[in-house]
Amino acid sequence: MPRPAMPTRDRRSAPPTPAREIARIAVPVSMEFVLMLVLNFVNQIVVGSLGATAIAAVGFSNSLTFILGVTLGALGTSVAILVARAVGAGRREALDHTVTAALVVALGLGTVVSLVPWLFADHLLSLVGASPSVAAAGTDYFRLTVLATLPVMVSAILSGVLRSAGRPSSPMVATLITVVANSTIAYSLVTGLGPFPELGVAGAGWATLVTGVVKTLILAWMVFGPRRTVGWCLPDSRAQWRAVVVALFVLALPLGVTELFWTVGTFLYNVVFQQLGDEALAAAQIVTTLEGIFIVGSIGLMAATTTLVGRSVGSGDIEEAVAWVRRVKRAGIGTAAAFGVLFGVSVLLLEPLYGEAGPDVRLMAGVGILMNAAFQVVKVRNMIIGAGVLPSGNDVRGVILGDVVGAFLVGLPLAILLGLHTPLGYVGIFAARIVEELAKLAIFAYRARRIRWETLVAQAA
Repeated sequence: MPRPAMPTRDRRSAPPTPAREIARIAVPVSMEFVLMLVLNFVNQIVVGSLGATAIAAVGFSNSLTFILGVTLGALGTSVAILVARAVGAGRREALDHTVTAALVVALGLGTVVSLVPWLFADHLLSLVGASPSVAAAGTDYFRLTVLATLPVMVSAILSGVLRSAGRPSSPMVATLITVVANSTIAYSLVTGLGPFPELGVAGAGWATLVTGVVKTLILAWMVFGPRRTVGWCLPDSRAQWRAVVVALFVLALPLGVTELFWTVGTFLYNVVFQQLGDEALAAAQIVTTLEGIFIVGSIGLMAATTTLVGRSVGSGDIEEAVAWVRRVKRAGIGTAAAFGVLFGVSVLLLEPLYGEAGPDVRLMAGVGILMNAAFQVVKVRNMIIGAGVLPSGNDVRGVILGDVVGAFLVGLPLAILLGLHTPLGYVGIFAARIVEELAKLAIFAYRARRIRWETLVAQAA
């Protein structure tokens, strides 16, 4: 049976301008992630009706599952880069082998990694620093969301494949469907609406697990269904398996390490906030959720970088690869400034949305929002360079260096000092996170200037 043709655009149409090409990829990706974070936001509002401890429990549990999801999601970033290079070079067999082998590896790895914390969920939250009240409220939710790690991991791979193969809007459609379903299911199960049981915090966990599986099935149909974006084709020999798996993990392993450092650092900030009490932890979770909604307005630029630069590398065009990096970084300044202003204005929503959390929680969250909004441009710059430019240039060591130095040598020590040993308290912890971002930017920018694109193109040939 003949293989389907490589994904291509209609050659009869006029070529898009660089700005439109960036927007064609970045806008659907950003909208998809906005939908995902709106989902988290809606779930937080639903759970917030149960009080500050419930908000803290969900946020603390999510910060743990976030470590698993983002670390394992590095395989999706690796696949996206390799698919973009295969599309740019017109190598259909490499495309099919890469995607199929990656999914087989992901299913095995994700099953093991999600089952282990599920088995020890009863004690894990307390072991890593949750207060007794937070651990009691969040255990069932954590147990369910950790099982959702596997479908989330597979969805990340399939979404990356669709974007790199020229279908950036398809993952957004799948996300839209599941976000609506998740919000409805979560509200029904948390509050006991109609015939549904009232499960409290655990209801949001069930909604996450069910809709995670549904999203994976939708994306798999988009990738392997009638349009045949990819053909299911396992490598034929041990040599082919070795070539594909080595290429996957040359990028995925160091990316996974850096994501692990980043997410563990994020989690440890929550541990520091927990030392100030459940209210401080709840405020930090509100800031993180609201910031996520606005910062992902720029996250599509990261996907645009890996896709457009990867295609240029695959086709051997060094000048075009460098030009795409320059264009995307310039676009990031504008989007970050605009969404940073919107994030700052979101302080006006705290009282109507989080009335049950209490005035102290809202005050702390408001301060955190204004501080972080002022440095949105720095965070977006780090996202584009650290998660887009450096991995596309095969400099994942630079990403690891920035995350390790920024979080563990600068940010966290400063958070402990200012947050727990000075009158600044929660303000000091928010300030430490900003200093971390500034340190990362200095390292990422330096490493980006050292990428040798000509060497990378020669290796990809």
